[in-house]
Amino acid sequence: MYKFSRKLPTALFQRSSILLYNIDYGFSFLSCVTTKSFQTDAADVLRKRKFVPPAPPKMAEGSLPTEVRVVVCGGGIVGASVAYHLALLGWGKDTLLIEQHTVGGDSPLCASGFVGRYEPTYCELKLTEYSLDLIKELTEKNLPTGWKQVGSLNLARQFDRMTSYQRMKSIGKAWGISCEVWTPEECQAKCPLIDIKDIKGGLWIPDDGVCDPHLVCVSLIQEAKRMGVRVIEHCAVKKVLTDSGKVQQIDTTSGKLSCEFFVNCTGFWAREVGTLSTPVVKIPLKSVEHHFLYTKPIDGLNPLTPFVRDFDGGVYFREKDGGIMAGGFEREAKVAYEDSAVPLSQKERELPPDWDHFHELLDELLRRVPALRTASLDRLSNALQAFSPDCKWILGEAPEIENYYVCAGMKTIGVAASGGIGRTLADLIVKGSTYLDLHTLDVNRFLGLHNNRKFLKDRCKEVPGKHYDICYPFDEYQTGRNLRMSPIYPALKEAGSIFGQTMGYERPGYFDPNDIKDEFGIPRFRMAETRTFHKPAWFDLVASEYTACRERIGLSDYSSFTKYDLWSKGREVVDLLQYLCSNDVDVPIGSIIHTGMQNPWGGYENDCSLARLNENHYMMIAPTTQQTRSMAWIRKNMPSHLKASVNVSDVTSMYTAICIMGPYSRVLLSELTDTDLSPKNFPFFTYKELDVGLANGIRTLNITHTGELGYVLYIPNEFALHVYSRIAQAGQKYNIQHAGYYATRALRIEKFYAFWGQDLDTFTTPLECGRSWRVKFNKPIEFIGRSALLKQREEGVKRMYVQLLLNGHDHEIDVWCWGNEPIYRDGKHCGMTTTTGYGYTFKKQVCLGFVRNVDEAGNKMPVTNDFVLSGHYEVEVAGIRFEAKVNLHSPNLPTKFPDKEREAYHATRDKPGQGDLLSYKF
Repeated sequence: MYKFSRKLPTALFQRSSILLYNIDYGFSFLSCVTTKSFQTDAADVLRKRKFVPPAPPKMAEGSLPTEVRVVVCGGGIVGASVAYHLALLGWGKDTLLIEQHTVGGDSPLCASGFVGRYEPTYCELKLTEYSLDLIKELTEKNLPTGWKQVGSLNLARQFDRMTSYQRMKSIGKAWGISCEVWTPEECQAKCPLIDIKDIKGGLWIPDDGVCDPHLVCVSLIQEAKRMGVRVIEHCAVKKVLTDSGKVQQIDTTSGKLSCEFFVNCTGFWAREVGTLSTPVVKIPLKSVEHHFLYTKPIDGLNPLTPFVRDFDGGVYFREKDGGIMAGGFEREAKVAYEDSAVPLSQKERELPPDWDHFHELLDELLRRVPALRTASLDRLSNALQAFSPDCKWILGEAPEIENYYVCAGMKTIGVAASGGIGRTLADLIVKGSTYLDLHTLDVNRFLGLHNNRKFLKDRCKEVPGKHYDICYPFDEYQTGRNLRMSPIYPALKEAGSIFGQTMGYERPGYFDPNDIKDEFGIPRFRMAETRTFHKPAWFDLVASEYTACRERIGLSDYSSFTKYDLWSKGREVVDLLQYLCSNDVDVPIGSIIHTGMQNPWGGYENDCSLARLNENHYMMIAPTTQQTRSMAWIRKNMPSHLKASVNVSDVTSMYTAICIMGPYSRVLLSELTDTDLSPKNFPFFTYKELDVGLANGIRTLNITHTGELGYVLYIPNEFALHVYSRIAQAGQKYNIQHAGYYATRALRIEKFYAFWGQDLDTFTTPLECGRSWRVKFNKPIEFIGRSALLKQREEGVKRMYVQLLLNGHDHEIDVWCWGNEPIYRDGKHCGMTTTTGYGYTFKKQVCLGFVRNVDEAGNKMPVTNDFVLSGHYEVEVAGIRFEAKVNLHSPNLPTKFPDKEREAYHATRDKPGQGDLLSYKF
């Protein structure tokens, strides 16, 4: 089995010195002979862990080829699916699947077998939808799958849970999922086993079902082998070798072979297998214990009993082999094999049942299914399930090594994801693209900190318990906090910040001046929470911050933004950015360019701002979530002749970013610097390096990303607290106020500003979202995606980005819009909202989203301005439709302090040919 090697200095614990602190006398050393227990504890802390590949219990059957195109490592259901789909695309004979034990493992006691269509995002939903269809297809071919379409019955004990079901029904209707919200009595009629005394209702999804994951895996392998895929069992990977940053060779326990692609589908071992390459591929993953309770057969139990989930109790159950199989998710999970490797065989991986840990879930099961009290227990199985830090699947090409693909973190529903994930990975390998935007699941969404062993241990105790939680807006994790903090974090905490976390960074969500300090007078750390689908408790606090930004001065911490420096000795960096970016970056020094980095199909891989610091030096500002992704994209697409000349450095952690915005921001900053900040000398969308207070070298950008007058100051960290203090002190006369993310988000939604990862993704083009004016087709270097965008310009866009203002919605009592609400045009579904929020100036719910034009035959037709403006719109919020007014361009909001530059600039414009509206010239 896999082992961790341990190398300890034997003399280290023979004698040691213990450091003591005495209040009166300070530090002193106490020399002593350590006890055995002390030696053991210290050894646990100080030992070095190194993953050692396994020696399989048997010799591999069959000879290892010397060369293949693709090596799929892992013979579980996901690896089987990847191999199967590669074969479907004609790569069967070019694919080798290796498995350290036996393909498919043993007949499982460690999987619920649930296959459901409904997932929280469109991408995940389409993956599971395809998986379900694939299982049905295999069944129709008379291949064993154990498939039964029993439906899923999802119960609710809380009013908010029922609201979430109403939202799910609205979304499901738009996405083609059949589902119904039921009363408690209807739920019991469908499943007489359940007690409904404390039930508010339920959601019935008839197309869901159950299967046998082991049988599905074996059937996929059988079909893959029929199409030419070679399978070698008892063969483990020892090393993944690279050349020039690409996969080149795999060293296994059966020998070496050359390959172009490597796919890590090793499940529980994915993180450790990631360490078998140089550089290490970081796959943040941890295994936790998960119990399955089995009863002996129960007389009269309907074999078509639905799969029942009592989310608020954290439990589920289904019929299996005439009895009941049940499980659940504890509030705090137990991490498995923390100090040792996961065994090879399933039998060895099954842990002793922990009734003490399971008893809370057992109580909930007995409460929901009284018949369990008289049922005969067969067994309580304690198996492993692998979770990622954000409870989502992990897939895609690793940022560290080209052609190294990852698929891991299947939670408890690997079979439900396997078909769709196998298809998408096969598409990426063979075609270079796939049919879905995968950025929410991409391995590039993580940083190295997420792969920290202790971070994973803490976070993955919490993650399983959130699997069944209500998906409230802006939900936050409790673990892994106070990890990344800007130098002004203590001052923000003292000012009353309520923090949210993004990419490990503590970012103010909003500020509450009440209850700032604990009983010892120390500012307390407080985490943001919403926990409602209605008007949130922070509404008035955010309203105050919003008003400050529009009428006085608001101060925001933008430090989490991704920041890169790109430079070269000659013009190589300009050539690189001209190739990567769709806008023209060859602009005068001191200019700021807002541009997309498009993929070959015209979609946004990144949406960023570039400040030209000097002739051959740029600073890139990108969304926080782009920190890993952008670097991977730049490296992968950098032409070979530029690699030796262009330097790209991630400087995110070197600078603290403070944004001051509002009508008095120019006056305030003028008091702190000697530089002339007049519009003529320092116009909108330009950059200058300023002295502020006593500090120098402050990179200052005349933009705010919200549409308000203001500046973003990128401050070297050693000066950050000084500059912050000077701004706060000088701003008192203007009644300066801190503003968190919720307030700046509300500002940009009203101004119709699109953000990557929320409104823009890899399938969204600039022409679809009112940004064609940022695409320079005539620049001297042909940029990535130019041909696709020219074709789209000629044929017309098939969807268009709009702003919708809801009429008749009462923000005090009605359910709010939180994103993913269906949009209807003339009574017909035409799109979904992306970002939504309350408009404090409009005094309405404001929704951003995309609308389509689909004819009666289901064909996507061009969307024109006339089409958009001629329709009557409604937005469905938790089952209720509200009329909406549509906008195609950024509105000029009424203000007491008009600013010509800001009023002239529309981030989203309805006319593709509209020229740049900036009022200055160089």
